[in-house]
Amino acid sequence: MTRILRIDSSARDSGSISRLVGDHLEARLVTTLPDTRIARRDLASTPLPHISNPTITGYYTPADQMTAELHDATALSDELIQELRSAEVLILTVPMYNFSIPSALKAWIDQVVRIGHTFSYDGVRFSGLLTGKRAYVICAYGASGYAAGGAFSAANFVDPYLRFLLSFLGIEDVTFVAVEATTAGEATLAANVDAAKRAINSALEAA
Repeated sequence: MTRILRIDSSARDSGSISRLVGDHLEARLVTTLPDTRIARRDLASTPLPHISNPTITGYYTPADQMTAELHDATALSDELIQELRSAEVLILTVPMYNFSIPSALKAWIDQVVRIGHTFSYDGVRFSGLLTGKRAYVICAYGASGYAAGGAFSAANFVDPYLRFLLSFLGIEDVTFVAVEATTAGEATLAANVDAAKRAINSALEAA
């Protein structure tokens, strides 16, 4: 069985291009991979709380010193990390908001990037603990020119941030698919969505 974890972060529950292309990816994975099981987190319909001081304290407290309050403060993190650990495939659908990722996705990231659980540090170097996984990241950009070499590539803090983050956690097998100009005319948008779907098809055929 292949376990897929899908994380949607668009604030739009309808009309979201990142979700639309994510649906295509999910459908293709289900037909490509045998016996799949999908877990979903919709960070818009069920937003996660931002981490608090007790949460951070719990992250750095040895297990034998955890209090009931700290256990409560880190319980959600434990749950989200277990979901992530259990998945062989991760899907992230991510629209660009003001040149970066949605705050809803950042809240999820802050709950799962946790020392001793998803990464380690030996005093000299960091090591990711989520090895052996595959990730697909669908990025949606309102304008054109955010790809490497484009006019707005210097303002793209979505792609490089997520590339670094996933690698930091030990996920090296990552496929990025971008849809640009989501606010353009209907014909341009349709062509760009079709191109993204073809890129997904090609990536899965090559896998």
